[in-house]
Amino acid sequence: MEKLPESDINDKYLRARKRVDDLKNFYYHLVAYCLVIPFLIFINYKTYWGFQWFWFPVAGWALGLGFHAFSVFVDKGILGRRWEGKKIQEFMDEEEEKMRWG
Repeated sequence: MEKLPESDINDKYLRARKRVDDLKNFYYHLVAYCLVIPFLIFINYKTYWGFQWFWFPVAGWALGLGFHAFSVFVDKGILGRRWEGKKIQEFMDEEEEKMRWG
């Protein structure tokens, strides 16, 4: 079995760590949504049910949660993780080329 260089192991660890942090932050976001929205509905119900204003934060927050889910769970697509990785590598190669030629 071929042993990976130390830098490859560190890079893989850092990418995996970032992925775990992204997932954890998404789940915190989801839990906060599930706890706060019913509270807002309760406040709206107890104060004045004639105008149901709670729909505005429900819709806005759900939209933000959807974008967050897309960024965490979608690896493919126009601006997915693969594209991001390619761009990072491209910029690193450009920087290395500049340093090589002075």
